[in-house]
Amino acid sequence: MKPSTLASHLYRESGLRSVYATGSDAWLLILSRCCRMFAYGSTSLVLALFFAELNVSDEHIGLFMTLTLAGDVLLSLLLTLVADKVGRRRTLLAGSVLMILSGATFALCENYWVLLLAAVIGVISATGGDFGPFRAIEESTMSELTTPNTRADVLVWYVTMSSLGSSVGTVCSGRAIEWLHESRSWSLLDAYHATFWLYVVTGAANLLASLLLSAKCELKKDAAVAAPQTVEAEPFLEQSTSDDEGNEVMHDNKTSPSVRTAWVAQISPQTRNIMLALWFLLMVDSLADGMVSMPLTTYYMDQKFHLPKSLLGGIVSTGYLLASCSTILAGPLSRHIGLVNTMVFTHIPSSTGVLLFPFPQSVALTFALLLLRVGLNNMDQAPRAALIAAVVKPEERTAVMGVTAVLRTLASTVGPTVTGVLSGSDRFWIAFVVAGALRLAYDIGLFAMFINIELYKHEPTADETWLSDQPAEPTGSHGP
Repeated sequence: MKPSTLASHLYRESGLRSVYATGSDAWLLILSRCCRMFAYGSTSLVLALFFAELNVSDEHIGLFMTLTLAGDVLLSLLLTLVADKVGRRRTLLAGSVLMILSGATFALCENYWVLLLAAVIGVISATGGDFGPFRAIEESTMSELTTPNTRADVLVWYVTMSSLGSSVGTVCSGRAIEWLHESRSWSLLDAYHATFWLYVVTGAANLLASLLLSAKCELKKDAAVAAPQTVEAEPFLEQSTSDDEGNEVMHDNKTSPSVRTAWVAQISPQTRNIMLALWFLLMVDSLADGMVSMPLTTYYMDQKFHLPKSLLGGIVSTGYLLASCSTILAGPLSRHIGLVNTMVFTHIPSSTGVLLFPFPQSVALTFALLLLRVGLNNMDQAPRAALIAAVVKPEERTAVMGVTAVLRTLASTVGPTVTGVLSGSDRFWIAFVVAGALRLAYDIGLFAMFINIELYKHEPTADETWLSDQPAEPTGSHGP
């Protein structure tokens, strides 16, 4: 194969052609999330250390983490339910402003209660995860901008770049603090404050990206009109009908509930019937992930093998890097074997790695199972978002994705408690067996219930030859 032909093949199969063809709005959303995850990664490394430096008790640190997560979940749910009515760009803009204000508060203030208030009503990631209002809206917008042929590819790069941003943010934050403290003789507290100024800068980058998004990111008018709950009418506009004698009669639509604007998105019974099953399965998967989260996994390995922290950190970092690289393969797999098959067949090896994780007695085999789990764990993220976009109505995507994120987060937070119950009396290994079994149950259930589901019935299905026959020209444009 000629080098030019190979390069063209890789360009197409990697999904970069789809990203380029989708246009500048997709580029801005991908860049925005990469920058945001950079900020989340940098602050998650120092947040607990920052409070420890302020002499905050462990109980208050735990309270902060819990309430911050609850605030992020509630804010995400509220904003995603109204985003299509208020405007996706406006909602993202508001989230960026909250991110800037929260970061500035942490950069300038040292009062615990003020910081707690800023975190609960603002946007601060306590764990490094993207639990705020951005992700569901961005995924819904990506689905609006793409076709069935390009959607999985674009979402793959959306996930991949976010993973890279988080990894780079963690590394840069650690190095910056070390440099400021040791080379510049800053106190650790001042160095931590400087990290939050970086959070402010990243929030400003998100704000700028939101301003540059085009009107193509909003819910299409024909989709909005198709849903009875989103029919718009002027609040005091009179409408005319005819009486039995043919005379025109004027009506004030204030008394006509059928034409009132619904500010909160509604989810149709048809969509609920599909999503209830998927939500249940996703909550099972999230519960399992929470039971054996990475902090708990590294703690288990440390207790079992008493490894040097540098070796443990190096292996985990390798797993994250492998995950970023493997995620790129989800796009080509989705095109060739389908969304559900990609989700299931990449997740089963990862689930098996969790199930078998506590049994090896050698460090090498234990680390091999860890790399198997972490390296393949994220390959179902982009196909999952594409699957949801393919089975729900366009006007319901933002709300459905917001509810999905909230349910997954709540299920994940229960996981550590379940682990604590199962792991008493030195039985930590049981949590991995149960979590692996739950993940495999999710995989089997997903395959059995969704393998034959009808996709794209609410949108025109793209021509199978579109991507290969059409020139890959960007379709997006800058400007509000």
